[in-house]
Amino acid sequence: MPNYIYPFNELNQSRVEDVGGKNASLGEMFRELSSEGIRVPDGFATSAEAYWKFIDENELKDPIGEQLEKLDREEFSNLKEIGKTIRSKIMNASMPEELIEAIKTAYQELEEREKDLESVAIRSSATAEDLPEASFAGQHESYLNIKGGVNVANTVQNCYASLFTDRAIKYREDNDFDHLKIALSAGVQKMVRADKSCSGVAFTIEPDNGFEDVIFINGSWGLGDYIVGGEVLGDQFYLYKRNLKNDKLPIISKSAGKKEKKLIYSETTNEDGQNTKDAKTTKEERLSFILSDEEVEKLGKWCLKIEEHYGKPMDIEWAKDGNSGEIYIVQARPETVHSSKEKISKLKQYSLKDDGKIIATGKSIGDKIAAGKARILQSPEDSDDLEKGDVLITEITNPDWDPLMKKASAIVTNSGGRTSHAAIVARELGAVAVVGAEDATEKIRDGQEITVSCAEGQTGKIYEGILEWEEEEIDTEDFADPDTDVELILADPELAFQYASYPVDGVGLVRLEFAINNSIKVHPLALVHFDELEDDEAVKEINELTAPYGDKENYFVEKLSMAVGTIAAAFYPREVIVRMSDFKSNEYADLLGGKQFEPDEENPMLGFRGASRYTSDQYREGFRLECLAMKRARNDMGLDNIKLMIPFCRTVDQAKEVVKEMKKNGLKQGENGLELFVMVEIPSNVIGLEDFAEVFDGFSIGSNDLTQLTLGVDRDSELVSNIFDERNAHVRKTIAEAIEKAKNSGKKIGLCGQAPSDFPEYAQFLVEKGIDSISFNPDAIATGIKNILKAEGKD
Repeated sequence: MPNYIYPFNELNQSRVEDVGGKNASLGEMFRELSSEGIRVPDGFATSAEAYWKFIDENELKDPIGEQLEKLDREEFSNLKEIGKTIRSKIMNASMPEELIEAIKTAYQELEEREKDLESVAIRSSATAEDLPEASFAGQHESYLNIKGGVNVANTVQNCYASLFTDRAIKYREDNDFDHLKIALSAGVQKMVRADKSCSGVAFTIEPDNGFEDVIFINGSWGLGDYIVGGEVLGDQFYLYKRNLKNDKLPIISKSAGKKEKKLIYSETTNEDGQNTKDAKTTKEERLSFILSDEEVEKLGKWCLKIEEHYGKPMDIEWAKDGNSGEIYIVQARPETVHSSKEKISKLKQYSLKDDGKIIATGKSIGDKIAAGKARILQSPEDSDDLEKGDVLITEITNPDWDPLMKKASAIVTNSGGRTSHAAIVARELGAVAVVGAEDATEKIRDGQEITVSCAEGQTGKIYEGILEWEEEEIDTEDFADPDTDVELILADPELAFQYASYPVDGVGLVRLEFAINNSIKVHPLALVHFDELEDDEAVKEINELTAPYGDKENYFVEKLSMAVGTIAAAFYPREVIVRMSDFKSNEYADLLGGKQFEPDEENPMLGFRGASRYTSDQYREGFRLECLAMKRARNDMGLDNIKLMIPFCRTVDQAKEVVKEMKKNGLKQGENGLELFVMVEIPSNVIGLEDFAEVFDGFSIGSNDLTQLTLGVDRDSELVSNIFDERNAHVRKTIAEAIEKAKNSGKKIGLCGQAPSDFPEYAQFLVEKGIDSISFNPDAIATGIKNILKAEGKD
């Protein structure tokens, strides 16, 4: 008896040849992971045998083969014509009665198993699909909200035709698959009513750089097509795998997307056979997270179990049912970009040599730079306008754009997020891409020369003109292991996963003010005293920023703890030294609501900054929020590799007061291994270092401020900038004294600054004096390590 139908409970990974990778995986999860609490909607799959029955009974194999023989395999100039002809032949064929009856029976049996069944989703699964070397993601069609056995049978025929979409034909050509040896299975699955709730995707590996210790979840309101297609900027969550296995908070980062529209069901079917339509989201939906923290954590645990079950990183689709409120896994396939790459020791760094005018910004994919002529295209049909090496600029891409994207030197889209089609394909190609650039097609002129940079964090920048840049390859296997610890200076949490693979001993300096300025954007006292704010515009902006977090103070604590937590998780268990905020009053005033709480100082550089703020009634409540955020990161998130450092601490009495204030706010020195460091950046820190050593566990030399105050030079003043020099003999004498006194006190001391990487003789000086660690900016790591090794005689 021919086997045209397989219920999910009869499928597993051994059935890929019968039902394709997608459906075999659904059956595997339905059978094996339901007992783990993971919900997978019930369903069935048509078999490869059913597909060949359809092809043979309609005598389609030879006509399809004849059309494919005509394909221009050099330029693919007749791809559209060939694809259209083959699809037409399939759609004009007759579905065998035997197959129709088998589908109707299977549908009725599904209705009996699932009493509340309203409709089904039908997804295409090629028999060569989801192999490690070829994902086939998005190459074939899916259909949602299909009701009734006869309609299901008709839709299965649509799926058969989608085996020959233009993009699928081109994809198989690129991957050397024989078109006539691949069958298509249609997975018929109980419909999850995400149109009434939300849906999205998840990766069990960081999708941009392959960092393996996190799970990334992305989603939005309504059906999942807009997230997969990149038409909506959704909410994003990162979960730390280590914390999914213990009792610590696993969410180390979350951000709310704009979510301006959603995809829901329509009563009518469009010309593509889909019955969906756009709908605007409500203000409440836009200002709310799609999932609660508890739901995100549950979904994260499911993703981790799926990864462990398959033994490889996975690309997962999920949906939440608006009727039952339950979350379901609707698809899972192997991640094919990073997981298939061998771990290599070579790191390539890109950095712009020129400053330029920024035309547009969006989310960067990868970390490279490219340049070329901008070519603004409205659809894939404009392919003739794109020359090899041009920068493709468009509203959004889908799989139909794939053949064009390979010709482009870079890709820029108005819409889309980090899991959109453009982002996924760019990663597969190793291409430069900026997505979600909003109005790039208006700001960039067709034919204009531009530079696209993804080397400056997760904000991708499009510059006017062709700028120069450097590419440096670092082979870490060439490096000996220095005796001196090499650490990073890191401000941007978005770069943490990328830099975690660098050959460093940890992070020697995290500037808290960067996270406050870029992630929080609000003055902490404006949140504490929100009801007293006088700036109506600031009130409006703060309300929108904090809405997804509820409580105003909680917004600050969560966002700051996650910014620091992301860095600490990326480098765990290596140390991460976090410097408490060191804004100057003029910089604090620039934050939302800040002007109302900041004094007007003549010289902020030497005024109300650093430790002086922490015990002052003018900022004490703001420091309390900083402490609560650090307590949350260390204790609740379990990131005890975080050490805290106090900047610009003028006297020992001030130091003692700060330590007391921190203890009052839940940060007790020594508790849970908490170490407190202090910056050495004021001559009094050096002169009285032994006294400071009785208060603190370690020191970090801030060479910029120490040089400034040793020489009496305002480093912000161009008039005396020629005097500012860290190599000055008296500055070096001061640094040498600090190192010696720290050694005599039995305390660790490091230095954060550019000089050791710029000047080999400076690294030599520090190593000779016995410095414990030197911290560098990421772009100076290679040079810095080389200079240290030379100083240690290991080069």
